[in-house]
Amino acid sequence: MTAVLHLRDVVKHYGDTRALDRINLSLPSDAYISLLGPSGSGKTTLLRVIAGFERLEAGEISFQGSRIDTLPPHARGIGFVFQNFALFPHLSVEDNIAFGLKNSAINPVTDPGVVKRRVRDIIALVGLTGLEDRGVSQISGGQKQRVALARTLVTEPKMVLLDEPLGALDANLRMRMRSELRSIRERCGVTFLHVTGSETEALAMGDTVLVLDRNRIAQHGDADTIYNRPCSPAVARFLNCYNLLPGRISGEAFETAAGSLPLGGLRQSSENPVYAIRYDRVSIRPQDAAPGVDEAGVEATFIASEYTGAAINSFFTLADGSVFEVEQHLSHAAPSSYEPQTAYRLAWNREDALVYS
Repeated sequence: MTAVLHLRDVVKHYGDTRALDRINLSLPSDAYISLLGPSGSGKTTLLRVIAGFERLEAGEISFQGSRIDTLPPHARGIGFVFQNFALFPHLSVEDNIAFGLKNSAINPVTDPGVVKRRVRDIIALVGLTGLEDRGVSQISGGQKQRVALARTLVTEPKMVLLDEPLGALDANLRMRMRSELRSIRERCGVTFLHVTGSETEALAMGDTVLVLDRNRIAQHGDADTIYNRPCSPAVARFLNCYNLLPGRISGEAFETAAGSLPLGGLRQSSENPVYAIRYDRVSIRPQDAAPGVDEAGVEATFIASEYTGAAINSFFTLADGSVFEVEQHLSHAAPSSYEPQTAYRLAWNREDALVYS
């Protein structure tokens, strides 16, 4: 797949704080890219540097084969959709979308017929037909999101940057807008770079997922690779689906405060040795249950369970007081009940573990 955007050794500071630390990145054309990272990791700063709203201190940005880091935002050919939509409250849906065409600093569209046709086409594309004359205060949050996206797409950018575009929507609407955004992007055939702090949103939407940690790209790959093989304990922790047990390797075992665990599974290098097992890979058994030949496990005390609809998450404490989480999908079996402050055996196949050492 052809790359549309290249970043090489990009650095950005705010005072003494390094917000972006030598970012190197290539993004493919005609793709949906999710950029995932915790608060303060530099996600929005990276978008703003690409868009030209912030100047970088070092490095280069190339777009469609040409260097753009010295160009103003309006000359880069890249669209930007803000988290708060940034719509004009006194204008109708149609006039909000037409604004960028009529007022572009480069080649504004002055023919009313051309403006009308292009706005009509983009309104149909994003599913707003029939709402052209509505004020933006008279439409829903999801419709406002579509207006903000249409206002960007009508100018025919070659790439669109979306800064937490679903963050202002309620949970049900966020779910629906995920598929809407993917569908709109596919019909447009341009690259979307979507910033989010939600691991489920990033994994569900991105053809490629980038994980930003401590102001650098920690990992990039497809959603399956990121979810099943996080490259570091930091990435695994941010995915919010792994139990992480610090310790050390001793022979063929990983020694933790909760007990000795036989080695197995995928091993990766890390500054700090950590043993990781995903929440949904763990079984809950009676305390005296014997482990299987290929199993690892720990003894833990049950605290409480939390019903989430499709699954039940159960929480245990280990010998060192740390919390260990188990996720049981209700499609697999009927929910079980556990006695608070009672010891159980938590077991998993040793090959399901990730060992960072």
